[in-house]
Amino acid sequence: MASKLISKLIPALSIPSKESRRSSEASIVDDQELTGKDKDVFITYRDEESLSSSSTDDHVFKDPQIADHYKDLYESTDYECRHLFDPELTWTEEEEKKVVRKNDWYVTFWAFIMFIALDFDRYNISQALSANMLDHLHLTTEDYNLGNTINLVCFLASELPSQLISKKLGADIWIPTQLCLWSAVSMCQAAMTTRAGFLATRGLLGALQGGFICDVCLWMSYFFTSKELPFRLSLFYIANPMTSVWSSLLSFALLKIKTGGLMDQSFRWLFLIEGIFTFAVGVISFFKMPASAAQTKSWFRKEGWYTDREEKIVVNRVLRDDPNKGDMNNRQPVSLKELWMSLTDYDLLPIYIVRLFTDIGATPLKNYMTLTLRKLGFSTYKTNALTIPYDVFSTISMVAMGYFSEKINDRAFLCMSSSIWILACLIPLRYWPGSQVDVWGTYAILTALLSQPSIWALSISWCSANSNSVRSRAVSAALVNMFSQTANIIAANIYRDDDKPLYHRGNTQLIGIAFGAVGACLVAKLYYKYRNKQRDAVWNKMTLEEQEKYRLSTIDIGNKRLDFRFTH
Repeated sequence: MASKLISKLIPALSIPSKESRRSSEASIVDDQELTGKDKDVFITYRDEESLSSSSTDDHVFKDPQIADHYKDLYESTDYECRHLFDPELTWTEEEEKKVVRKNDWYVTFWAFIMFIALDFDRYNISQALSANMLDHLHLTTEDYNLGNTINLVCFLASELPSQLISKKLGADIWIPTQLCLWSAVSMCQAAMTTRAGFLATRGLLGALQGGFICDVCLWMSYFFTSKELPFRLSLFYIANPMTSVWSSLLSFALLKIKTGGLMDQSFRWLFLIEGIFTFAVGVISFFKMPASAAQTKSWFRKEGWYTDREEKIVVNRVLRDDPNKGDMNNRQPVSLKELWMSLTDYDLLPIYIVRLFTDIGATPLKNYMTLTLRKLGFSTYKTNALTIPYDVFSTISMVAMGYFSEKINDRAFLCMSSSIWILACLIPLRYWPGSQVDVWGTYAILTALLSQPSIWALSISWCSANSNSVRSRAVSAALVNMFSQTANIIAANIYRDDDKPLYHRGNTQLIGIAFGAVGACLVAKLYYKYRNKQRDAVWNKMTLEEQEKYRLSTIDIGNKRLDFRFTH
């Protein structure tokens, strides 16, 4: 079922049309600050539009001098695909479509499966709530809020360390290890009987799951161009709502299992069986995840994913799209200096703030959806069934957002549309009459609100586009998720016991935050337009000779280069 869905969702977008491709300017920088033992050469080949990946169009490596500089750079960084670098390689559009289809099957689809495994263990707490888990464990709503907060704090704290570990060990080793470790904790939830056990397992799950998303996103970027990545990340992220649907359906069976004793409480079977599934995915992932496009052949996969020619096409099309993807080995750790440079990159802060405000959005309503439906009088099984529609609609809206981001090449306004959607539903919900609650009317407006398109995939691809180096891309992917987890921590504490059952105070706060998100998107748009205008003014005043001198002598790197333009 999932494989059919993925194949249907991937249209002719795989290969950008010539009309949508951009022409870019290449520049060479001999960086004196990061030399050390070897001299790094950076070439910027970016603009606000999309890069060309076609072998028939002009590309950065057609200049022999640039090709030679990059060849030296890839050798100096021990880039794992350097032996496949070929500036003279050409291929047909049909060949390119074929390798993209293979990437979608082997990379996008398996990333989707791994995310499903994460979400089964992350969100089955909602189904457990509908089975009266809080009553069985003698927990209050405040205990539940505390557990969510601990989970999110641990998730946040482990984001950056996990990304750094992944860069050192390789995503192909670290990601399957994460899956196996947190699945063991998930299974242990079947045995928890106390408040301390509940809080401990929530914390361990957060610590072990943190960093998984940004690790996978970085791994996917090794196989796809910047034009293709936003839509693939959307397909990756639809695992969130789809897993909620499947988990709800599965709970119909699992919550009926009762064998007496401790396991007579059906929510325990939910944790145990879904944890076993995740562990199986983790073990299989050791065999399904190659370190790079050049390392798909192994003793258990002798034929690999590609033919020798296809392997070269995959590598060279990605490098022609973004030559800086070869400026680090995939098992090269980020140094302290590089880490500090990425952490202090203020030009990415607008995206982080947008993610913070937008992710608070409807999160409290989603966290309390099952409890709200139970209080409205629905049974356990009806409650889980009634959560399915908004997850289906959310899947559709998320994929649509990824599709349109590629079509109209916009980030800020699309992110803003999510907050406007929330406001359109949240304002009437806030002023819903409290004396006579319309059960089905409340359910309808909650479903519409929670169907809003999430900006998860869009924000990560936005950070990736505005990073302009592997070092910055690795760190920014972790940081944007840290801001997301901060948003979830805030959201977990907006609804309070003294505000229930209608949570008027909490919804008023959410309305203010949604307006803040709209403002943050507008500010981000204006900021990047201003930064690009600043650089245009300086760059256009320079003569061709001065521009060439800048390219050859500047110490500016990454997104600090005068000839780099921010996406917005």
